[in-house]
Amino acid sequence: MLDVDGVLISGRPADGQNWTFSLWKDLGIDPRSLVEQFFSDEWMDVVTGKRDILPALSSSLERVPTSVTAEELIAYWFEMDSRIVNAVLSDCRAVRANGISVYLTTNQEHRRAKYLMETLDLQSEVDGIVYSAQAGVQKPHPDFYDYACKATGRDTSELILVDDTKENVEGAIKAGWDAVHWNDDMRLADVLHRSICK
Repeated sequence: MLDVDGVLISGRPADGQNWTFSLWKDLGIDPRSLVEQFFSDEWMDVVTGKRDILPALSSSLERVPTSVTAEELIAYWFEMDSRIVNAVLSDCRAVRANGISVYLTTNQEHRRAKYLMETLDLQSEVDGIVYSAQAGVQKPHPDFYDYACKATGRDTSELILVDDTKENVEGAIKAGWDAVHWNDDMRLADVLHRSICK
């Protein structure tokens, strides 16, 4: 059960910087204002599926303000937040070749989940995706882990979460999963080997 941002995906394709790194230069939007008006205000409802991203972001952009549309910003955001970590992807392929299923298990809204699976073609690299807008709650809420078990048809004893957010790891462990707090110095193959063999 593989987290996306910070594990499999890491920032901008060109350099790995955060997707907002050149937001002011490229689109004339102050990242701090975007955080204040959208990510602090609207994001919780969007990422848990209670509100669609397009009207929520459109409303927020009116308060930034900017002439950039929500559709334009979404296209920029998704493209700039799509650097696949090749070492992690390579290990995913090896794990699946050995008969172990790999699911993306992530706090995402519907559009980006679709972008990840279809535009980045991660659907050909993993066995599925479980995400917060589907579940109606985010990691580390206990209901997210229950939903993931039901969605994948897996027992808690079969699951290993690899996630770069400590609270998500702790939530998974409380839910009966194995879990590993990821950092960039790790190799996924080593993490899984230790977890499976212990």
